[in-house]
Amino acid sequence: MKNFLTSLLAAATVAASAFSLASCSSAGAKDLDKVQGKGTLVVGMECAYAPYNWAQTTENEYTVRVSDGMYADGYDVQVAKKIAEHLNVTLVIQPLEWDGLIPALNANTIDLVIAGMSPTAERKESIDFSDTYYDSNLVMVVRKDGAYTAATKIADFSGAKITGQLNTFHYSVIDQIAGVKKQTALPDFAALTSALRSSSIDGYVCEKPGAISAVTAYSEFTYIEFAEGNGFTCNPEDASIAVGLRKGSSLTATVNEALAKITKAEREELMSAAIARQPVSNE
Repeated sequence: MKNFLTSLLAAATVAASAFSLASCSSAGAKDLDKVQGKGTLVVGMECAYAPYNWAQTTENEYTVRVSDGMYADGYDVQVAKKIAEHLNVTLVIQPLEWDGLIPALNANTIDLVIAGMSPTAERKESIDFSDTYYDSNLVMVVRKDGAYTAATKIADFSGAKITGQLNTFHYSVIDQIAGVKKQTALPDFAALTSALRSSSIDGYVCEKPGAISAVTAYSEFTYIEFAEGNGFTCNPEDASIAVGLRKGSSLTATVNEALAKITKAEREELMSAAIARQPVSNE
């Protein structure tokens, strides 16, 4: 009897596990039908991470209205518009805090995450990703009048106060700098630039488009781009950007079709244009 009960319990456990996995993998099985049925595609992003995404008070041909008097623009917005156009639905932008993007996706509050998000192994445990829609590399943003403008390798930042954005791999790679004074991670782009402007940090790690955006907005900033072998070590996918989808989402194939229509040259043009349009600080 004991062996029978043990076998029964084991079988029940296996069945429960299988049901859980099946439920997880089918979480997004009806996503495509849902989006086409309602006629809208709800995309989550911070609207605070130029040049990927930002909010502004003026409307133009590039923007998408997010609320009364506020409009979203940026590279992510332009990619989202192309995906919505491919689906023949209306695009809706939902501004969210970075930490709230994946929970909102899994709660069916939004349909996609298009937010300058890298398809890291950790994130792949909870959501799926499309093919990449931008590939970048890691750089260090510093002050022009700081002590690190002549740096050429990450080892040169030994003893420096360095940080990155919270819950990004940008922050985790700081540990590769021997002797670095790793600072508390900051929540968003605005907090990073504010900390550097006040000289409470010596620099922060980000992707090159974000660095170009920062030096465009703040004349006192510059960035250090590292030659091969002198920079951070990371998986190529960590420095790539992809669309976040629910596990098993039926939208994945359609999203990939839309992305495949955007050539590499067009992606670079979209990014350059976004950098040129981003709001410039007057502070």
